Amino acid sequence: RVQVEFYMNENTFKERLKLFFIKNQRSSLRIRLFNFSLKLLSCFLYIVRVLLDDPTQGLGWSPIIWVNRSMPLWGLQVSVALISLFETLLLIYLSYKGNIWEQILRIPFLLEIINAVPFIITIFWPVLRNLFIPVFLNCWLAKHALENMINDLHRAIQRTQSAMFNQVLILISTLLCLIFTCICGIQHLERAGNRLTLFDSLYFCIVTFSTVGFGDVTPKIWPSKLLVVIMICVALVVLPIQFEQLAYLWMERQKSGGNYSRHRAQTEKHVVLCVSSLKIDLLMDFLNEFYAHPRLQDYYVVILCPTEMDAQVRRVLQIPMWSQRVIYLQGSALKDQDLLRAKMDDAEACFILSSRCEVDRTAADHQTILRAWAVKDFAPNCPLYVQILKPENKFHIKFADHVVCEEEFKYAMLALNCICPATSTLITLLVHTSRGQDSQPSPEQWQKMYGRCSGNEVYHINLEESTFFAEYEGKSFTYASFHAHKKFGVCLIGVRKEDNKNILLNPGPRYIMSSTDICFYINITKEENSAFKKQEKHRKNHESKLSYHGASRLPVHSIIASMGTVAIDLQDTGCRTSSGPTLALPSEGEKEGRRPSIAPVLEVADASSLQTCDLLSDQSEDETTASDDEVSAGLEYAKGYPPYSPYIGSSPTFCHLLHEKVPFCCLRLDKGCQHNYYEDAKAYGFKNKLIIVAAETAGNGLYNFIVPLRAYYRPKKELNPIVLLLDNP
Repeated sequence: RVQVEFYMNENTFKERLKLFFIKNQRSSLRIRLFNFSLKLLSCFLYIVRVLLDDPTQGLGWSPIIWVNRSMPLWGLQVSVALISLFETLLLIYLSYKGNIWEQILRIPFLLEIINAVPFIITIFWPVLRNLFIPVFLNCWLAKHALENMINDLHRAIQRTQSAMFNQVLILISTLLCLIFTCICGIQHLERAGNRLTLFDSLYFCIVTFSTVGFGDVTPKIWPSKLLVVIMICVALVVLPIQFEQLAYLWMERQKSGGNYSRHRAQTEKHVVLCVSSLKIDLLMDFLNEFYAHPRLQDYYVVILCPTEMDAQVRRVLQIPMWSQRVIYLQGSALKDQDLLRAKMDDAEACFILSSRCEVDRTAADHQTILRAWAVKDFAPNCPLYVQILKPENKFHIKFADHVVCEEEFKYAMLALNCICPATSTLITLLVHTSRGQDSQPSPEQWQKMYGRCSGNEVYHINLEESTFFAEYEGKSFTYASFHAHKKFGVCLIGVRKEDNKNILLNPGPRYIMSSTDICFYINITKEENSAFKKQEKHRKNHESKLSYHGASRLPVHSIIASMGTVAIDLQDTGCRTSSGPTLALPSEGEKEGRRPSIAPVLEVADASSLQTCDLLSDQSEDETTASDDEVSAGLEYAKGYPPYSPYIGSSPTFCHLLHEKVPFCCLRLDKGCQHNYYEDAKAYGFKNKLIIVAAETAGNGLYNFIVPLRAYYRPKKELNPIVLLLDNP
C-alpha cells in the first residue's frame, strides 16, 4: 500500500494582500481610484489653505517658510498624508522583489515622502504645524495614478479607447500639472515679493507659456524667477516628447484608416467586411451585390483588413459613388481594439470572406475560423456571415448565422449539371447582379444571349397588385405560370401564402391562385419597372404552325421549360401514362416557328387530369423484377445512408447503395487486382454514359458531387457511372 498525503496550500497574509491590492483587477482598480482621489483632495486642500491665508503677515523671507494653517485644515491634511503614506509603503512592500533601492529611489515615492512625512512630523512637534509643505506636487502623483489605471478603467466600463485617446489624455494631464505647479510655486514665492493671488499667478503662467508676454505681471524676487526658468526648461523638454508621440499615433491612425464614428454607428446602419487581403475583384463583387438591393442603399460598409490598400483598391474607393459609403480601416479582426474601431458591436452584420485565389485553402480557412471566433466573442449579437472554402472546416463555425462553403456549392452545382444541364449557369445568372448588358458588343449570338440572360433575377409581387398575374386569380398555378410566360415572357416559379412564411416552389396544378398570394417570378426586371404595350396584330399564322403532339418518345424523356430568356432541359419526373399524348420534336427544316414549350394547361385541374406523382419517390419502384442486364452484371441496390461521412457536419442523404462493400483495389483502374481484370472503363460495359471528374486529389468536397448523383429519388436505370481522374490518387 502507498500512503498518500494531501496538502492544502493556503495563501499567506502577504499573498492575500497582494491578491487584493495588485492581482485582482476589480479590487486593485478601486484602490488606485481611491489613491487618485486622495491626491486630488490634497491639491484641493492646498488651494483652500492659500485662499484662507493672509500673505501680508511676516517680513523678509518668513512668508515663504511659514504659512497660516488653521487647526481643522491641518487635521484634514495630516489624515490625507497618513493614508497616502501608509498605502504607498504597503504597495512597495507587496511589490518588493529583492531590490529595495529601486523602490525607494523612484520619483513617485520621493514625492510622496516630501508631501507626507512633514505632516507626520508636525504631529509630534506642534511648533512646525505652520511649516510650508509643497502639497501641490501631489498633482504629479495624481497624473501617475491616472496613467496606471486608465486601461483598467476603460476595461471596467466596457469601453476600450484607442491609444490616440490615451495619449491625448496624458498630454492634457501633463499640461495641467505643469501649469498648476507653476501657478502654485509662483504664488507662494511671490509672498515675499509682489504678493500675487492665485488668479494673478494663473494669468502670468498663461501669458508666459503662450509666448505672449505682456509684462504687466512679472516675478520680483530671484527664487520666483528661477522657478519660471526651470518650468520653461521642463516644458521645452517634456511637451515636445508628448507631442512627438501624439503625432506618431496620429500618423499611424491616419495610415490605418482612423476610427468609425460612434455617433454615426448609433445613427446610421453599417456592416463590417473582414478579409485577410483585399483584392479588387473581391471588393467589387461584394459592393455590387450588396448595394444591388434597394433596401441597402443607406448602409455603410466598413472594411477591416490587416494589409494596406493597393493602388487599384485606392483608386476605386476614391470614386464618389464608393467614397461616401465605404470606409477602409487597416486592422485585424483578432484584436478587440480594431473591432472597437469598426464599431462591431453596433454593426447590422459582419461578413467574413476569403479570396477565391488562395493558394493554401486550409490556412485561409484557419484564419477565417479565428476571425469568426473573435467577432462572435466581441459582438455575440451581431449576425455573422462566413465564407468557408473546405467543407471539413464548417464544424468549427457552426455558431455563425449563415455559412457558405465554396466547395460544397461548387460540387453540388456540378452534380446538378450532370442531371439537368445548364443548372449551374441558371443559378449563377440568378444570383449574379447584372443589367443584362454583359457581352452585348460581341458578334457571337450565344454571347449576346448569355449577356441578356445575365439580367434575369427573382422578384416577388402581390398577385392582386400585379399586371402579370392578377388575371389568373382562381386559376391553377400551372395555368398561371404557362400563360404568364406566353403573354409576358416571365416565369412564375413559386408562391407564398399570406399567413405562411414558407415559399412553395412549383406547387403544381392542384394549387389555386389567391389574390393575397405573393408571386415569385424570374424576369429581366421587376414588374414595377416594366412598360406594357398592347399588341394590335396577332400572329395567327405563327400559332397555326405550332402543333401539339404530346410527350416525347425519345429514350431520354425531357421537357423544355423556358425561364424568361433562359431555356434549360429538365429531366422528366416519370409522371406519365402509357396512353397519354406525346410531344413530337419539330422537323429539322422547320425554322420559322418555335415549338411549344409544354402541353396546354387547364385553368383548374380536375381529377382526370391529375396524375398521382411523387417527385421524391423512386421512379423505379415498379421494377420489382431486375432486368437481364442487371442480373448478369450482378448489380443489386439497396436504399440507405452512406456508412461513412467524410467530415463532421455533413448531412446524411438517403442513397442507392450496394449490398456488399467493394474492395478498394477493385475501384482502381490504373492497377489490376485479383478480383477483376478490367484495365479501363470500357471493359466494364456500362450501359449509361460515364461521368468523368478531373481533380487534383479526392478531396472531401467530392462527397457533395457524388451524393446527388446517387440520391434515392434517382431512377436506378439512370444512375451514371462516375470515374475520378485524379492527379494525385
